[in-house]
Amino acid sequence: MELKKYFSKFLTQRKKNFSEKDYYLSSEISKITGCGIQNINLYREAFSLKTTSKNKEIRNYERLEFLGDSVLGAIISCHLFATYPDANEGYLTQMKSKIVNRKNLNKLGSELNLPKFLQNESQTPLSENIAGNLFEALIGALYLDVDYETCKKVVLERLLTPSEINKLENKIVSYKGLLLEWSQKKKVNIKYETCEELQPNKSLVFRSYVWLDEEKISNATETSKKKAEEKAAQRAFYILNKKQSILENQKTAT
Repeated sequence: MELKKYFSKFLTQRKKNFSEKDYYLSSEISKITGCGIQNINLYREAFSLKTTSKNKEIRNYERLEFLGDSVLGAIISCHLFATYPDANEGYLTQMKSKIVNRKNLNKLGSELNLPKFLQNESQTPLSENIAGNLFEALIGALYLDVDYETCKKVVLERLLTPSEINKLENKIVSYKGLLLEWSQKKKVNIKYETCEELQPNKSLVFRSYVWLDEEKISNATETSKKKAEEKAAQRAFYILNKKQSILENQKTAT
């Protein structure tokens, strides 16, 4: 009973010391991680965009994103190493890539609605990867605020559970990479021909063609060269998979 009173008094005092904005951030992050916040400054930084004030740059999420990327990589690598004792290096690398790739981190960050915690506004449009960047920054802040073991526990029990990781086992992350691996095994030549194209509405796009030896098998347009090649590779995969079963019992990405 005395302990309960102490914590109630502690939380009331902390609320008094925090601004309303800080108290909201602290409470919401605690709900996500299950951990009490020790250093609110870390989380302010984790959710701050790059900006300047009186010619002085204010700290933003990028440094914590860098740290969180490494911490998350270590946590996932150790988890995979222990979970798949008979898997070779290639399989472990592919699995890690599926988990920590930008698309999956963006999904995780969006599901947690992390952009709503941003502390300041940006004069430029937010990056399409902002949710994933903030997810990594959160990991970096959590690691510094608690310790590695606690951070690892939060990641694997609350943010990226083993059941979620298992769902990614048969997911295709990169069709372009998949085609490259298949072509090397089959000793055939896959190549991409990508060019700029002006649409009727005057917008500029990239059209990418996929060639199998001397045969053009698919094409696609997108707003960037990378996206166009990946979409064209996806279409090529479906065409080739019907003819040659590139992968058996492989679940494709949606």
